[in-house]
Amino acid sequence: EVQLVESGGGLVQPGGSLRLSCAASGFTFSSYAMSWVRQAPGKGLEWVSGITSGGGRTTYADFVKGRFTISRDDAKNTLYLQLNSLKTEDTATYYCTKTADLRPSSQGTQVTVSS
Repeated sequence: EVQLVESGGGLVQPGGSLRLSCAASGFTFSSYAMSWVRQAPGKGLEWVSGITSGGGRTTYADFVKGRFTISRDDAKNTLYLQLNSLKTEDTATYYCTKTADLRPSSQGTQVTVSS
């Protein structure tokens, strides 16, 4: 059974940082391109960032470019998202997904940016 468990969210002030993690199990993590998506209250799902299998290529939505960094540790079956220079509009629930299917299947982790 595929399991993705996100963690690392929290309440942070504008300009602050967080590091999100996603522990994967139930599939060969290293073989899959992975993504982070987010959903803000009352809004639709947004793709945030993606990373290829092996980690050789990363891509970002324009609204996070230069602020967020995606990475992966295939030895630990874990996906990461470093969030820097956070803005209030980054407030959302963040999910990790396989890039081939961006529909969240997990609980996500809540990021709240507020002063």
